[in-house]
Amino acid sequence: MPTLALMAHPASAVPAHWRVEVQLELSADALRLHYRFYAADLRLPAAVTENAALRADDLWQHTCAELFVASGDDDAYREFNFSPSGQWAAYDFERYRQRAAALPAIAAPRIAVGARGGPGAELTEMTVLLPLAALPDTAYGPRSVGLTAVLEAADGLLSYWALTHPERTPNFHQRAGFALPL
Repeated sequence: MPTLALMAHPASAVPAHWRVEVQLELSADALRLHYRFYAADLRLPAAVTENAALRADDLWQHTCAELFVASGDDDAYREFNFSPSGQWAAYDFERYRQRAAALPAIAAPRIAVGARGGPGAELTEMTVLLPLAALPDTAYGPRSVGLTAVLEAADGLLSYWALTHPERTPNFHQRAGFALPL
């Protein structure tokens, strides 16, 4: 699949040389996402020392990649967060920003980080292997996805990246941002 470029939200102050690219590959049993963060002085969360990826909340407050998936015209959607630390999260929403009471019971994705960033580093790569069963089914029609990322600079400032930004302020939950058919 081709490389997709995420754009920084116009309200995000980012260095001109920063960029984010994503590649998706859908197989019979998994969705593979390969993120490339080209960003010198990118602040990364510390790697989790456990063998298994741990589920955690509030990952979006630091550098992380996100995936939003909807099925057809259904109001419901699922949000995934993937951290370079190895942590992850998944949430179901019944409609726009209305979170379901229960967390989805899904298998943990596999997250691998290549060249880790830090002071002076230019590239951080993160590959996520998400079991296909973790995605919403296609009962309401074909899936559409929103590819997004939050990057934290060394000074703590956050920038918001997506394929498209349908609003004047960063808002990854806006359905118009789920612009890519899967």
